[in-house]
Amino acid sequence: MTDQIAENYVKLQERVFLAAQRSGRDPNSITLLGVTKFQDVDAIRCAYRAGIRSFGENRVQEALSKYQDSFRQEMPGIHLDMVGNLQKNKINKILAGFDGIQSIGSLGMLCAILDRAAPREKPFRLFLELHTGEESKSGFPTVEDLLKGVEYYLEKWESAKWLSASFPLVGLMTMAPFTQDIQMRRQSFRSLKRAFGKISNECTIESFKELSMGMSMDFETAVEEGSTIIRIGTALFGARNA
Repeated sequence: MTDQIAENYVKLQERVFLAAQRSGRDPNSITLLGVTKFQDVDAIRCAYRAGIRSFGENRVQEALSKYQDSFRQEMPGIHLDMVGNLQKNKINKILAGFDGIQSIGSLGMLCAILDRAAPREKPFRLFLELHTGEESKSGFPTVEDLLKGVEYYLEKWESAKWLSASFPLVGLMTMAPFTQDIQMRRQSFRSLKRAFGKISNECTIESFKELSMGMSMDFETAVEEGSTIIRIGTALFGARNA
């Protein structure tokens, strides 16, 4: 397993390098986040030994059962993001067991998270998710709705200056439509990039630098369109065993 995951990681790095080269980007500006849904702790260890430090999980209970304190102490420097659908009744567990949330898809969810926020030593990174794909997917429905979320965050920051250090708003995330049509996926990524540009122009947030877009089947296109974080599961770990 160790050799296969390490080999997959090298191949992924090569593909990221070429995609970055095609678009005139620095490949070192792109982070590969390993999505460990349905992967066991041995697979996570292998990914860590291969050089991966950023991980993502879709399910709270599964994540907490794997990324326990004793396990995380084996792997100094790792960062764990929640990348799946959120439930308000799980927010406290996410704040305690994760290092960030990439899938904040509504103003109500953002409010619920910030209502529970308190000063902390290690920053807990926040991403807002824009809906650019299928109707069944989550996310803020429009750029205007995203802006309302950003404005709400800034209003909270005005009354709690510690917020930018403890809960920085770092960027945007999207899931492209599940289709073989790569142009549809490319349009999804371009929509997120335009939203990022609009927010950056209208709001001053020093931490706002990340675009999380692209998965195993389309990450090269995402890199070409400006992604700074690609979320990779199958192409790194192999097929999942549910």
